[in-house]
Formats: sequence, C-alpha cells, structure tokens
Amino acid sequence: MLFGSTERIRCGVAGVGSLGQHHARIYASLPGAELTGIFETSDERATEICAKYNCRRFATIEELGEVCDAVSVVVPTDKHEQVALPLLARKAHLLIEKPLCASLEEAERVLAAAQANDCLVQVGHIEHFNPVMSFLEKQVNAPQYITAERLAPYQPRGTEVGVVLDLMIHDIGIVLALVKSPIKRIDSVGVTVLSKGEDIANARIEFANGCVANLSASRMSTKKQREIRIFQSDAYLSLDFMNQAGHLVKKSDIIAYGLKMKVGLVKAGDLSAIPVKDIPIEKGEPLALELASFVESVREARQPKVGAALGKSALEVAITITDQIRKGKS
Repeated sequence: MLFGSTERIRCGVAGVGSLGQHHARIYASLPGAELTGIFETSDERATEICAKYNCRRFATIEELGEVCDAVSVVVPTDKHEQVALPLLARKAHLLIEKPLCASLEEAERVLAAAQANDCLVQVGHIEHFNPVMSFLEKQVNAPQYITAERLAPYQPRGTEVGVVLDLMIHDIGIVLALVKSPIKRIDSVGVTVLSKGEDIANARIEFANGCVANLSASRMSTKKQREIRIFQSDAYLSLDFMNQAGHLVKKSDIIAYGLKMKVGLVKAGDLSAIPVKDIPIEKGEPLALELASFVESVREARQPKVGAALGKSALEVAITITDQIRKGKS
C-alpha cells in the first residue's frame, strides 16, 4: 500500500484477549481502517472475535503480517519481541502495547528491525491519547513538583512483569513528556506480595532542571485510581485520568484573593473564596483516539505521537526502577 493512499488501511491484531479484543472492535468500526484478521492461540476466543467482527483468523504471525498494513501487538510483554520481529520482516507497521518490550536488549532488536524494514512503531502508552493529557500538554510549561498515583486490584493478567512495567510505566511516560529534561537521580522502593515481581512500588525521579516527580503504583488495591497533581510557579493542577476530570488553581486567582482579603472583601483564612476551577475536558475513549492516530500515522507516513524514542526512554526508566527495587531486596 502506498503512503497517502485513500484506501482503507488493512489492520490486524495479534492477541485478542481482554485488551486485544478492544483493538479488534475499534479497527472494525474505524473510518479509514479495515479489520483484516487476527492471530490468537485460543480457539474459543478466535471464533468469538471472527464471528463478531467478520474477520479471518490466521494460523501464524507470518501469515497475518503478509496481508496487513498495520498490526496491533497485544500479547504478554515477554512475547513482544517474538511476535514483532516476524511482522516487521513482512513490512507491517506496528502498534506495540506498552511496555515496548521486557528488556532494553529486546527493544533494541525490535527497533533495529523496524528501521531496517522502514516500518513505523508506535508504543501503546494510551494515556497520551487521554483528553486529560491533551489538557496537560497545553497548560503545563515548567512543572516543579509532580505526584502520580496509579492503583488497581490484583489480577493475574500482566504479572509476567512487575507493577513498574505493568502500571507505573504509564506515569513514567507522562512525566517524561511533560518535564522534558534529563534525569539526574532515581530512588525507588517496592514490595512483592503475590506475584514474582514487585506489586507495590514508589519512585522519586529528580530531573536536571530541578523538577521532582513522585510516582506510586500498586496492583494490590481495593479500588482503581489514576490521578496526577502538578505544581508549577503559576498554577496547581489536579487531574483524574480515569474519570477524565480535574481542577486547577491559578496563581493570579490567589493574588486576587489576597487583595480581596486585604481590603476586607473576604475574611482572612476563608479559602472557599479562592476560585478552584473545574477543567472542561471533552471526554473520549483513549484507545479509539490512539488507534485512529496510529492509522493516520501509517497513512501519512509520519512518526507517531508516541514513537520509539519515548517508548524506549520510558522502558529504560522503568527497568532502572525495577533493578533498584530488586537490588534493595537482595
């Protein structure tokens, strides 16, 4: 298929489990895309998805790659390289679910294969397509302190890696994109509860420009939570990625509050007088926005929003944190 063509992009999905099934659903309904087929090891799930979205099941990864322009790799992290390399060898552009791979060595081999075959690789850092992130990208210019908390109940899926590569890597990618400064120091701690890797983790990341980010992740929680708070010289922002909502307080409003207090328009200590503004976020399904962006990147032959550089950088930081935690345990 030629870049810039008006023909529909032929899309495939490798792995249609709990997340991959939604990739199939969206490709099947996405304007400009066509769900050509899937690769899936479970006969039952493959039959279900093919019947639901009128697509074909391919017996091998290689066969899927032969007929698709673009493929989502939605298999366990430790299988990413194994699935990605034969697809890239057949010139298929890839969206690889985060993290890019389980190790930097695997990631480097995948990215080298992508370059050799002139293929795009987008990494599935889905929060970058959350409308909350769109707001942050416009409002955050010089963050000084960031806290992020990502909690989830325990489930076996995803435990082939620790909670840093499973959950925290989302916030690592967000922070790297917002701060835009080299990392000076990382300090980490983690606890293993049920799985082989850490199930609870905290990392303090200090950047060269002075910004500090404190990230916490747990897959041992009784509730789901994905929140971030950002402090910069002119504002405080608190946002909820899960519910796509938030609020902010601007320095200019605090100054106005101080002036009102000075002239007696408000009582000293009456914090309710400080305008806390709800953020008007136009809600949308992040995965649908992510896949639409991927399809357009393939069509236009342009680098994806979350490409190899950010995907690899986030993986490198996540592995550093994981290694610190493991060394601390030993």
